[in-house]
Amino acid sequence: MSLSEARALCAELRVLPWDDVEVNVAITAMTARLVSASPQVSPVAGAPGMWWVGAWGFSATAYSAATAYSAPLRGGKPAANEGAAEYALARQLQRLAAEWHPRARVAIADSCVTARAATWSSTRSLVSVIPAGGDAAYLASAPLSLLPMDVEMRDALRALGVRAVGDFADLDAGDVEQRWGDDGLMAWRLAHGDDPRRPVLARLDAPPHAEIELATPADTMEPVLFVVRPAVEQLVTRLVSESRAIAALAITLTLDDARGPMPSAQPHTVTRELRMPRPLARAAPLFERCRGLLSRWKLSAPVIAVRLTVVLTSPLSGEQGNLLDTSWRDPGAAEAALERVRAELGADVVVKPVARDGYAVERSGAWTESAPEALTPFSADQVQFSAGPSGPIGCSAAPAAPRHRQSTRKTAAIGSEATAEHSYPRAQRAAENTVRLLETPEQVNVDDHEAPSRLHWRGRSIRIGVAEGPERLSGDWWKDGYHRDYWRCERDDDAGDLVLYRDAAGWWVQGWYD
Repeated sequence: MSLSEARALCAELRVLPWDDVEVNVAITAMTARLVSASPQVSPVAGAPGMWWVGAWGFSATAYSAATAYSAPLRGGKPAANEGAAEYALARQLQRLAAEWHPRARVAIADSCVTARAATWSSTRSLVSVIPAGGDAAYLASAPLSLLPMDVEMRDALRALGVRAVGDFADLDAGDVEQRWGDDGLMAWRLAHGDDPRRPVLARLDAPPHAEIELATPADTMEPVLFVVRPAVEQLVTRLVSESRAIAALAITLTLDDARGPMPSAQPHTVTRELRMPRPLARAAPLFERCRGLLSRWKLSAPVIAVRLTVVLTSPLSGEQGNLLDTSWRDPGAAEAALERVRAELGADVVVKPVARDGYAVERSGAWTESAPEALTPFSADQVQFSAGPSGPIGCSAAPAAPRHRQSTRKTAAIGSEATAEHSYPRAQRAAENTVRLLETPEQVNVDDHEAPSRLHWRGRSIRIGVAEGPERLSGDWWKDGYHRDYWRCERDDDAGDLVLYRDAAGWWVQGWYD
C-alpha cells in the first residue's frame, strides 16, 4: 500500500529508511542462529528475510534429540520416523525464527520452489511439511508469481489466461522453449517441482579489503590519502570484475598512541564508515568521498596503518553514459564534486531544503546541511551552495517523501508473512512552484483599491495582472505578534508571481515563486 494509506490505518506509523548495512547484519546474525539446526543454510539472494535450510539425512535418533525440548505438533508425532524427524526439524527452525519474527513460517519440501510456495500458504499453520513426491501436486494451485521469471514472460502468460503454476505446467515444453528459450524452460521445470537449486554449507567470506602500513607514522592526512587512492582503485577493480559496485566502505586507521605497557598490547584503531547514496563502481568519485571523510577526521595520534573494508556491495548498474547526450549526468561525478566542496569549504556549505511546521511563510522551510552519508538520494535541483547572510533563502522545500527456498528431500524454507516484495523508499518530486524568500522583506509602495494593481520596487514600476488574496495570518503574540494580509500577485510581464503582504506598517515584498 502507499504511505498515505498506511498512515490512514495506523496514525502512529513509524517510517524508517531502508538500511542495507543493518539488514545484512541482521541476516548474518539469523544465519548463525539457524546453523545450530542444520549446517546447510543459505540466505535467499534478493529476498531479505528468507533462508534455504538443508533437511537431508534426518533419522529417528535425530527426531528424539530434536523433540527433547519441543512440544508435539498437531497433537502428536507422525507415524513414520522420517516424517517425524522432518516435523521435529521444522519445529526447531520455527522456534529459532520466532526470535526474529513472531509469525515466521517454516516449510519442508523436496524442492526449494515448493518450500517457498508453502511459506506463502494462506493456512493458519506456521509449519508445513509437503509429503515426499508431492511437490508438483502442491504447486498446481499456487499463483504464477511464485515462479522466478522475467516481467515480459509473466505478462504474456497472464494475457494467455495462465494464472496458476499448474496451468503453466500443462503447457508443452517444446512450445515454452520455442517462445521463451532456456529461461522459460527452467521456469516450466520448476512448475513440475524439478528444482536443481540446493542450500549450501553456511560460510562467511571475509569482506573485500585492502590494508596498507605506512613507512613512518603520519601526523597529517596527506600520507594517508597517498596510500588510500591505490587501495580504492584496487577494490573497485576487484568488485567490477565481479559485477559489483561499492555501496558502503569502512576506513580504519591504526593509531600509534602507545596504548598498553606490554609489546603485545592491541593497537588502537578507529573506524568510520561511508555510505553512498548510490553504489559507486568508479575509483575517482569514491576517492573524493574518502578524501572528504579524512579531511574532517581529527587525529589524536599518528597514523601507522590504514585498512579499507567494503561493508556492502550492490549489483553493478548497466547504465552507460552517452558522450553526445547532454541530458545524461553521472551521479557519481556530481557526488564527488559536492564532496570536494565540503572538503575545501567546510561541512555546512552544501545544503538541501526541508519543510518545517510554521504558519509564517519564512518559518515553513529551512536549509539544512546535506550530509554526505545520507541514504536517501536527492536530485541536483534540491541542493544548493550556501549564499551567506545576504543571499536569498528558499523557504519552501520539497523533502524526500516520504521475495525463496530450496531442497530435494528436503529443503526447509523460512520466511515471514511480511517478506513480500519490498518497496524501497523513493524520493518525491519537488513541487512545481517553489517560493524564494528574501532574507529580509522589503517595503514597497503599492497602488491598491480592493487589491494590489501596481507596485514600485527597486526603482521599477511593476503592473499586477492578477492578485489572489487576501489571506490573513496572525499569531505568536507571546513573541513577535503579527497580523498580515498575504497576496499572490501575477505580473503582467510573465516574470513570475510575487508574494506580498500588508501589515500595520504598510506593504512588503517577501519573495517570489519560480
